[in-house]
Amino acid sequence: MSLSSFFSSFVSTVYADAPAEEEKPAEEAPAEEAAEEEEEPEDVLPALKEECAQSSACAAATKHFQHCQEKVEAGQGFHGENCIEEFMAHCVDNCVAPRLFAKLK
Repeated sequence: MSLSSFFSSFVSTVYADAPAEEEKPAEEAPAEEAAEEEEEPEDVLPALKEECAQSSACAAATKHFQHCQEKVEAGQGFHGENCIEEFMAHCVDNCVAPRLFAKLK
């Protein structure tokens, strides 16, 4: 028993009996591609995040974050401090969520 006959006993053989698909003429392709392309909607998330960061709801967190950045940039922060404040992100995310979902409807 040869190696190929051994494997063929486990795996069925598939033959290409179907005719090959004909390629579309070059003049039809660009028209179809243009129809398929959809315009991407504008991403409103960055603008909403900026609005929320400047709003009165997150003003205290924004002020604390900016103070921390100034301190670290001046070299007065702790070793390895980078001012990534989770509560700042949570405040902005909580402010953005209802506005974003309202615009996505």
